[in-house]
Amino acid sequence: MRVDSILQVAQERLATIGDDALLIDAARLLNGPQFNLVVVCDGSGKAVGVITKTDVVSRISYCTGCSCSMPATQVMTTDIVSCRPSDLLSDVWSALKVRGLKNVPVLDHQSAPIGVANARDVLQSLLQDVEYEEKMLHDYVMGVGYR
Repeated sequence: MRVDSILQVAQERLATIGDDALLIDAARLLNGPQFNLVVVCDGSGKAVGVITKTDVVSRISYCTGCSCSMPATQVMTTDIVSCRPSDLLSDVWSALKVRGLKNVPVLDHQSAPIGVANARDVLQSLLQDVEYEEKMLHDYVMGVGYR
């Protein structure tokens, strides 16, 4: 199975901000259960970094007053682990597992974000694929549909 099989749900998880945005803008998007990762994009729409809830919490001590004027680019991770729609879900799962990540941006061929793949979605798809193969093998062994 490939990433494009979960692209619809990945698109619903996508939140982006410009590279000129403030940390508070990312925090507003991350406030709630829908988004766990914000992709920071340059003026051309290319992904240049990511900000997670953990990044926001770790920087909160630097904020003063009612708002934080820290640029998002000071907080974002620039070493982006990402995937493409044509990548295998098993490869994405391996990358998530090795790096200890929960989310990874899905980028198009121009490095523009088109979604965010969540570890749970990746695992559910892989499990469904294995269960389908198991059922097909069971039916084959039992002679179902092969008479």
